[in-house]
Amino acid sequence: MLEALRAGKPGAFDELFPLVYDELHRIAARQRRRWDGDDTLNTSAVVNEAYLKLVDQSAPDWQNRAHFLAVASTAMRQILIDYAKRKRASKRGGGRPHLALQDIESALKREEDASGAPDEVLVALDESLVRLQQREPKQARIVECRFFGGMSIEDTAEALGMSVATVKRGWAMAQAWLYRDLKRTAEAPS
Repeated sequence: MLEALRAGKPGAFDELFPLVYDELHRIAARQRRRWDGDDTLNTSAVVNEAYLKLVDQSAPDWQNRAHFLAVASTAMRQILIDYAKRKRASKRGGGRPHLALQDIESALKREEDASGAPDEVLVALDESLVRLQQREPKQARIVECRFFGGMSIEDTAEALGMSVATVKRGWAMAQAWLYRDLKRTAEAPS
């Protein structure tokens, strides 16, 4: 099916999506838990938004299931961050958030999901991840897959074409770098 998609076969994405829908729904459900009591962005909405981002790509070149899920992780990251930014802006007038160091540490210790991280931490993490992307693009992709996509070490390694050891090392280094960067942000005067 991926070959048909790369070849530009009409309707190929619509045939592929139902096959990965359950996996995307599982990932989105794990992410969605952080919004208990807020029905604006439910699990199906996250999956549907991800679908729209993925189908809108002009020439996707997904190599395999894991690569597709890595791309979907990036889409879910964008959806979750956009949602958190809108929610924060409506609550606080869009001002600079206060970051609690314990929230940062807690968020970065999570092995496979962003659920429970406050909006301020998610937005700050995204900003820090952009800075990490400029320095260490592979580490930034590992964080997207692991933190935002809920992918295992093994799935991340397959999706990114890396060894399991490289992903483990990159994940640990990225967490440490992000923590230092977020800590600097949290301690900086307003």
